[in-house]
Amino acid sequence: MKRKWTIFACAAVLACVGNIMCLGNAAGAEQVKAAYVCEAESGTVVTAENETEHLPIASMCKVMTLLLAFEAVDAGELSLSEEIVVSDHAAGMGGSQVFLDEGLAYPAGDLLKSIAVCSANDSCVAISERLAGSEEAFVDRMNERVRELGAADTLFANCTGLPREPQYSCARDVALMMRELIKHEQFFSYAGVRLEDFHHPDGRVTTMTNTNKLLNKLNGCDGGKTGFTQEAGFCLAATCKRGDTRLVCVVIGAESSDARFESVTRLLNETFASHERRIVAAAGEAVGTVPVKGSVVKEAEVVPERSLGVFVKKGEEVDVRTELVLPACLKAPVSMGEKTGEIVLFRNGVEIDRCALVSLAEIPRYSYGEAFKESARLWN
Repeated sequence: MKRKWTIFACAAVLACVGNIMCLGNAAGAEQVKAAYVCEAESGTVVTAENETEHLPIASMCKVMTLLLAFEAVDAGELSLSEEIVVSDHAAGMGGSQVFLDEGLAYPAGDLLKSIAVCSANDSCVAISERLAGSEEAFVDRMNERVRELGAADTLFANCTGLPREPQYSCARDVALMMRELIKHEQFFSYAGVRLEDFHHPDGRVTTMTNTNKLLNKLNGCDGGKTGFTQEAGFCLAATCKRGDTRLVCVVIGAESSDARFESVTRLLNETFASHERRIVAAAGEAVGTVPVKGSVVKEAEVVPERSLGVFVKKGEEVDVRTELVLPACLKAPVSMGEKTGEIVLFRNGVEIDRCALVSLAEIPRYSYGEAFKESARLWN
């Protein structure tokens, strides 16, 4: 007979939380140690409270664990269907887990899903050992990657967020990591699962319950990562999309599980209500041309690979401009969608974003007859 286990998120209450601040001015406003809200694409900051204070972040460190795993998938270093054999070290992890068995093999995609859905510590360690040989070596990669992202106030000691010194991060750095993670669409297919059975090779079944309670309560919320330890308090990094605007919100050190969800809900709702994203250069719309050699088509229209915009308070006047970085010419053939340069977005004279420019159309090389005619024209 199959056995079935169910994982529930911790609901412990902190006896004492120091250095707590009150966000908002309404009576009974939620209390957290740090908070940060930004627009996901440009990183434009809306709310920043104690955003660089070094704090424990518990399982929110799994944002980096997931990021490294998805980057390995993109690089061809890991397949979601690959079977990963679980070590005794991974199987012995405490806290949130899916009760992996030592010596059994699990698909990498299932392990990653269990991390995103129910914060499985055993799956984190199994993934880390597969990618780096050991959890310690994987942690070195985590610290290296976080520095590459520009997160200067983070130090990882493990891949799970379980208490261990020294380790810390801050609200700004978690938001930076989350912005990078959500560039991977596969994350959303996992993070959006609310309830699902995790099947073990021996026939056992563990029911995974998503720790992010905003998925079915907050309009547009489609992903996040919770965290809780006695040291860190209740934490949450969440992302929410409405229309063409996506926000990232991080709170650290809430006094209760409900408080973290209420804080994030209020901060996101207030930001969506007071701000808007204005598109400056739309994806697929021509912004310039580049001369072409070797074709009857003499110019290539170029378009932004994605939309560029600014995130501003509603009604606010802003100074924005774009600058095109283009080659002197292109040589045929040119494929549709081929990179042809860059477009840079400036706000108040400061660069805030840039993306690739690509060719709007396919531009073929001269045919033999066309080349002969062009040679004759140039000769005359």
